[in-house]
Amino acid sequence: MNRCPITYEECPGSYSMRGLRLLSPSLRDLKDFPYSAAQQVQEAAARADKMSIQGVQPKLSAVLVPSEGTFRVVDTGGRYILKPQHAAYPQLPENEDLTMRLAESAGIDVPLHGLIRCVDGTLTYFIKRFDRRGRSGKLAVEDFSQLSGASRDTKYDSSMERVVKVIDAFCTFPVIEKERLFVRSLFCFLTGNEDMHLKNFSLVRGEARVELSPAYDLVNTTIVLPSGAEEVALPLRGKRRGLSREDWLDYWGMERLRLPRRVVQRNQDTLARSLPAMQALVAISFLDRRMRERYSALLHARARLLGLSA
Repeated sequence: MNRCPITYEECPGSYSMRGLRLLSPSLRDLKDFPYSAAQQVQEAAARADKMSIQGVQPKLSAVLVPSEGTFRVVDTGGRYILKPQHAAYPQLPENEDLTMRLAESAGIDVPLHGLIRCVDGTLTYFIKRFDRRGRSGKLAVEDFSQLSGASRDTKYDSSMERVVKVIDAFCTFPVIEKERLFVRSLFCFLTGNEDMHLKNFSLVRGEARVELSPAYDLVNTTIVLPSGAEEVALPLRGKRRGLSREDWLDYWGMERLRLPRRVVQRNQDTLARSLPAMQALVAISFLDRRMRERYSALLHARARLLGLSA
């Protein structure tokens, strides 16, 4: 039996029916994406000046065409972002998909995402754009780099404390968003995400409220860059490494975010209860055995540091 790269379910074919229907109720089959990993990187470079999505990792904008059973690469009007294999960082698509899946298992809001099979046998990560509505509608989304007056070049020149100020200044209900920020930042530390810079936090301006966007760009960078130079992209309490349980729970949760102790404890308990499911997902993920072992070991070590017990 194969494992569906969208749902992780065992299935006789390349994808489970549930996985296909998550993409579209009318989708009955999904062909191999007709680009190799190398061709996707070339396409991303060639289209870079035409697309609105940017970043260090090669990305393609795409639409799903159910009648053809495939994704089609486009310059504008894309509803999905595709990320192929990266020459310098092994198994990045598998890593990002797994980390996003772990976030969802912990109750963090994430868009539809998964992996698709390509003609060369590699896997490409896809995520549905949360800033698109209907056939042509768009939601107003601004990342924290824009909101704090920083640039792509200065996205690391900030701190977690300044992230709180952005929420206070722009969110409709700051208290609610601070709790969501607390869970998300704790999760990123738990899963070894050392790259949550200002552009990886965004606010969505809806009709009724301004709030944190769904989570995106969640990757366990610690197992990709095992040097361990830093634990977080934006310093907390002036530190980028050597962070303790007290830093995260007492200082960050209660002092800076001003969350009641019971709220901090409730979210700590939720993460703790999620750990068995997280470890189970790591075990059946599309990472190779060595990467799965490293991911699992990091989860265990960070959970102990944070005082989480399943």
